[in-house]
Amino acid sequence: MKPLIDKHQRTHNYLRISLTEKCNLRCTYCMPAEGIPLMPAAHLMSANEIFEIASHFVKRGVDKIRLTGGEPTVRKDFNQIIERLSSLPVKLALTTNGLTIHRHIDVLKKANVDVINISIDSLDREKFKKITLRDKYEQLEENMNLLDAQGFRLKLNVVLLKGINDDEIIPFINLSKDRNWQIRFIEFMPFDGNNWDRSKTVSLEAILKTAESHYGSTQIERLKDAANDTAKNYKVEGFTGSFAIISTVTNPFCDSCNRLRLTADGKLKNCLFSSGEYDLLSSLRNGESFDREIDIALSNKFAARAGLDDPNAFNNPENHKDNRSMIAIGG
Repeated sequence: MKPLIDKHQRTHNYLRISLTEKCNLRCTYCMPAEGIPLMPAAHLMSANEIFEIASHFVKRGVDKIRLTGGEPTVRKDFNQIIERLSSLPVKLALTTNGLTIHRHIDVLKKANVDVINISIDSLDREKFKKITLRDKYEQLEENMNLLDAQGFRLKLNVVLLKGINDDEIIPFINLSKDRNWQIRFIEFMPFDGNNWDRSKTVSLEAILKTAESHYGSTQIERLKDAANDTAKNYKVEGFTGSFAIISTVTNPFCDSCNRLRLTADGKLKNCLFSSGEYDLLSSLRNGESFDREIDIALSNKFAARAGLDDPNAFNNPENHKDNRSMIAIGG
């Protein structure tokens, strides 16, 4: 089958699939304060449809699939979806807020999901509650320790917000001292309804400066990034784990992009920042091939950030209002 190559000669072997728009947290950077109108269940992909679409992408060269949300584990058929996808020749990955992950340990092990990305934006209970609008920090901490004890490797996704949690950079990095965890600092990104302002973004430069000031510049080791890695990776000398910075805003990495995104209602997005969507689910339900939609999505993919490569264009909120909220895209 035709490989997934865009006009910039980038090969796409990584598919991120959102299972649901629902979430048991209300993180302010992810969704509007008033929430979003949820689509009727009939508009969402069923477990069978997820498997069928994923199988087609695998035939076209995808070898990694990440499940996202909303919160993917709130789907009642989450285990069924994991079990079916694990039959494909792919590396399965998961991004979750971790609150209900304890219910799925066995199926994740069976599916060989050995690395789990946990979204956690504060190590302080009150601050966690302020960011997520839910008092669930103790449950998350308990589940992270459970996953660690069960042999999973954790990657902690931390969206930094200036004046809110940027004072926790060092406490987060310290979590990697004795555990093989990766702390991933993510720059605050603009989406519909999240009141993004560039001044709230904590840059790659600022994060490194904080780390070097605390540990000493000679103690911060720059690690080799994996191919197509979105993160720039570092390690404090003597620490077991590492930390990384995903600098989508201040230092984008689009030249090596290998990712496509499938929303919970079966729309293909070629970029996180693109408002363009390509309807695969309707074609599937009509008994038609959706290769044409995939090929158009690839041919329309910009070289960088949905064409918003100029800082002034990227900083203009008007250029993001037609895109979905993060919770409806799937991270």
